[in-house]
Amino acid sequence: MDGVPRLFDRKAQCLDSAYATSQNTTILTPHRLTWRLDTSDETALTKTLAIKYARDPSKASLFNHASMAHNNHQFFSTLSPKKTTPSDALLPLINKSFSSLPSFRTTFLATANALFGPGFVWLVRLTNPPTTSSAPPLAILTTYIAGSPYPGAHFRLQPLDMATTATNITSGTNPQAYAMNLQGTAGMMGPYARADKKLAPGGQDLEVLLGVNTWEHVWLRDYGVGGKRQFLEAWWERIDWDVVEKNMSNIDSWSGRSLRGR
Repeated sequence: MDGVPRLFDRKAQCLDSAYATSQNTTILTPHRLTWRLDTSDETALTKTLAIKYARDPSKASLFNHASMAHNNHQFFSTLSPKKTTPSDALLPLINKSFSSLPSFRTTFLATANALFGPGFVWLVRLTNPPTTSSAPPLAILTTYIAGSPYPGAHFRLQPLDMATTATNITSGTNPQAYAMNLQGTAGMMGPYARADKKLAPGGQDLEVLLGVNTWEHVWLRDYGVGGKRQFLEAWWERIDWDVVEKNMSNIDSWSGRSLRGR
């Protein structure tokens, strides 16, 4: 991969550790763990593997590497060699969700800078938001280590108090068995997904539009111990908003909705 001007120079140490070395390892490990299995896992997407094995303790290594490979790919796929800006179609959704682009920038970078330890911060589209005109269509989500942002990979939204919220899970139900039955028979997404598919209790149906990697090997060697904020500000200037809008359009094409005019 060539360098990203003003973020990762061609000779940047972090570019090598974050992309060439780390991504190569996280891609090869799921292949090594699945190639001897007589299943479809060998050719499955990393996102598919992460969701499938998120709650299987015996496949923890497979989940971690597949999820990390997918997350890191999402981070690099939205980088641009030059500065871009949100389109007239995307900007109203940002304004509705965060009041303005500057407000969104401030909140997103502050969230990423405050994330203690390695992880990712995401801009996500709520694909099935509450049916109210005031409901924001976009949200900021954080995940730690190689955690997956997708609802199929976890049981619940963390702020929900499961001690006081009805879940319809009867006494004696195995949580792992319940989680493996969350998906509809037609899959998690796409034009044939079931409209009434189950979500984890408290879960939000979503798709990722944009993400930043806050693992130390992505910024520490080039930006220094106190340079995380500088890295995040440089990253913001190299977001490829055209790719972000494309990610949004992909979601709308699945659901039959139009990005413009929303």
